[in-house]
Amino acid sequence: MCFRSRRLRTLTLTLSGLAFGMTLSCTVDAMALDTETQAKPLNVLLITVDDMNCDSVGIYGCPIQGITPNIDKLASQGMRFEHGHVTIAICQPTRAVWMTGRYPHRNGALGFDPITAGVPTLLESLKRAGYHTGILAKVSHVIPTRGRHWDVVVPAKQLGTGRDPDRYYQHTKTFLKQATASGKPFFLMANSQDPHRPFAGSLQERNKVRKTRKNKTSKNKTNRQKDLTLAPIPRRYDPKQVPVPGFLPDLPEIRQELSEYYASVHRADQIVGGVLKALDEAGLSNSTLVMFLSDHGMPLPFAKTNCWRHSTRTPWIIRWPGVVRPGNHDRQHMVAGIDLAPTILDAVGLPELPRSDGRSFTPVLKGKSQADRGHVITHINRTAGKRDFPMRSVIERRYGYIFNAWSNGTTVFRNESQSGLTMKAMQKAAASNTSIAARVQLFLKRVPEELYDYQTDPDAQHNLASDPNHRKLLARLRTRLLDHMQSTNDPQLPAFIRATR
Repeated sequence: MCFRSRRLRTLTLTLSGLAFGMTLSCTVDAMALDTETQAKPLNVLLITVDDMNCDSVGIYGCPIQGITPNIDKLASQGMRFEHGHVTIAICQPTRAVWMTGRYPHRNGALGFDPITAGVPTLLESLKRAGYHTGILAKVSHVIPTRGRHWDVVVPAKQLGTGRDPDRYYQHTKTFLKQATASGKPFFLMANSQDPHRPFAGSLQERNKVRKTRKNKTSKNKTNRQKDLTLAPIPRRYDPKQVPVPGFLPDLPEIRQELSEYYASVHRADQIVGGVLKALDEAGLSNSTLVMFLSDHGMPLPFAKTNCWRHSTRTPWIIRWPGVVRPGNHDRQHMVAGIDLAPTILDAVGLPELPRSDGRSFTPVLKGKSQADRGHVITHINRTAGKRDFPMRSVIERRYGYIFNAWSNGTTVFRNESQSGLTMKAMQKAAASNTSIAARVQLFLKRVPEELYDYQTDPDAQHNLASDPNHRKLLARLRTRLLDHMQSTNDPQLPAFIRATR
């Protein structure tokens, strides 16, 4: 062998050795990184707000300048979904869906009912996996029969009735110190009770404070609040300058109530900011998945406790450092409340809940496309007043179909959103305005089937169910709902079959 050949062979072996060494080194480094990742499980911060319409958030199109700066900032740091929906637009049962990944009739919580014994939950899975768990407010609405699995419980009364941003900040700081001291990953569910009624500065709020004071007059004369508010109000809005949703008429009383609602929206955003500030100061932001969403739409007629698109569409934002690309806006995939628990469990590397109806959308968070995300199914069953008004809806990116099983021409709808100023103003105006009268009639009596083109009619003003030009669309969405009801053994299936024969 010539010198040149020997030299080339030596050089080749040397380079091969170097390459092997580099590969081995990279493999060892990767193993070390994996070990480090496994040694530091992902923390989870779930932030929820009460009764906040999706379009009440700045990043989702609210025209009020500076209404939700903290939520908007969170969206800039993660992914927001254009088509995120809760499964049921009522406080407690929607949280039961979040915790179980099951539709209401499959988890037992049709209304303000406990989850059926034996149905597994997100909380219990995280607790068994060694998570330090905590909840701020809405304690009685989040799996109340499984309370022993919370390590830290802070009731709403310690948080300014769930409305004081500074108290949320302080209690989050305390929880995070405890979690760090425990050496465990944490799961914190921080629940703002804004913008739920009573709205900030409203007559309902003042009356509630007066009633509370009356019960405590003899004991706390020196500790009364100077203002008749449940918590300080950071900002108030001029009724003449607030936006009126298209599903409501533009009346002075409605503008007044909306101005109070938006003050509550802004205060809820301040709560979100306080919780996130505590996370940043604890140095835990980079190791924490943050998920933010509302439990359903605003507590006004045609929103909360119903199945229209604006009833269940929620601002859904996820920040996952190192995984979710900042500022990502997903307009393609539709995600639902039944997917919340599966997604969190998948993200932290835990098995899915048995017999879950939802599925993880972590592939979407990682920038991939996920099939069969073109529609969601939403439900209503039983209100807080223990009245049954069963409804089902299929919502696609463009179209929506609603089946109102309770509508028989005589039954009158009742729910919490009819309190306050708005419904009274509509009923008064109905006496002299035929279009408002028709809206009131629809709200109170409904019709068995509704069909909407949400692209051209986002506020569900024009029911197309009887339009002969939309028969094929109606048949297709009926079939989709039928498949859902059959596959989940929905108790409303017989009523649906009778109504659509």
